[in-house]
Amino acid sequence: MYAIVEIAGQQFKVAKDQKVFVNRLSGEEGDSVSFDKVLLTGDGDSINLGAPAIDGALVGAKITRHLKGDKVIVFKKKRRKGYKKKNGHRQSLTEIVIESIDVKGGSKAASTKKEEAPKKEAKTDSKSEDLNQYTVAELKEMAKEKGLEGYSSMKKAELIEALS
Repeated sequence: MYAIVEIAGQQFKVAKDQKVFVNRLSGEEGDSVSFDKVLLTGDGDSINLGAPAIDGALVGAKITRHLKGDKVIVFKKKRRKGYKKKNGHRQSLTEIVIESIDVKGGSKAASTKKEEAPKKEAKTDSKSEDLNQYTVAELKEMAKEKGLEGYSSMKKAELIEALS
């Protein structure tokens, strides 16, 4: 099982017992932390996608150590101007180990409820949706057959309103 989690402003794909280096987290070595902003979970062929996060899902981790990353050299130069600047940077990192990925079953029910509501609205506007499939030229032909006046200067939305 894996999950895509947002930790300290960055997204990580994590699995159980995986070591991850993230930006410095507050907390001591050995502390347990949990992340509730789980964007996606997958287990084999079943994928559970959040909008934007899955409600009730948690990823539990343990802080193993705090450390500094590799040194990055920042060198700026403008040619023929005598301008050179050399600067270094080491990012503060935290190493965490993913202990558990917990997914609650309530998120799937919430996503099906959201899908049902637009279907009801689609039934009421089925005629206007059918007219949206036609081009402007075809809508003008329909208006001509119905005997509408001024159809040549109408836009698509106006034609659909006049025909429905």
